[in-house]
Amino acid sequence: MKYLKLSLKYIAYFLMGFICIVLLYLLFARLLSSITVNKEQSGTKSITMYIHTNGMHTDYVFPIKSKQIDWNQIYPITDTKGQNHNQNYIAIGWGDKGFFLDVEDWNNVKPKIALNAAFGLGSTAIHITYYNSIQIGEHTREIKISEEQYKHLIDFILSSTKIDKDTSRPIVIVTDKVYGQNDSFYVANGKYSFLNTCNTWANKGLKKAKMKSCYWTAFQEGIFRKYE
Repeated sequence: MKYLKLSLKYIAYFLMGFICIVLLYLLFARLLSSITVNKEQSGTKSITMYIHTNGMHTDYVFPIKSKQIDWNQIYPITDTKGQNHNQNYIAIGWGDKGFFLDVEDWNNVKPKIALNAAFGLGSTAIHITYYNSIQIGEHTREIKISEEQYKHLIDFILSSTKIDKDTSRPIVIVTDKVYGQNDSFYVANGKYSFLNTCNTWANKGLKKAKMKSCYWTAFQEGIFRKYE
């Protein structure tokens, strides 16, 4: 009985400590995401881009082809199941490979996948989705940016993509676990963790492009508040 009480005591301490850590994490995420970096914007905004969320994850969305870049040459439409060339936009996101490929339902996340992602034990991937049109709304915001800002975003995305040394091209992840007919996955650089989430990555790119962004954020809400 004595050892049982002692064990229960330590379990209670552990649970209370864990809850405190989670609450502190959420508090700091809210506070730091409220601090706006690059608040003042200037210069000619000649390019239209978008940010899109599925409620958890932030993607950049760009026209497929511009004078700055042809994304189809980087992440070919032929790597998608549908291989449908009747597309006008590309959504680009980064995240934990395990979550991307092995989590079908956010309500049924396997503990191993969650732990690997939280503590940077897994690998990462770039997720590409092609769209014919964009519907602006609660989950999709339009942003006007300069050519220089776009160049910084392009460089940031390409630096996050692992390049095959032999072909000098991104490495496609061959899988049946795509979300539809118009998306594909590529091997990425970097480590995902609870301090460096998919939204942290998206925010970091905005920051590097000198766009309005959060001081730090783990969640998409912080980014979308900057573009209400």
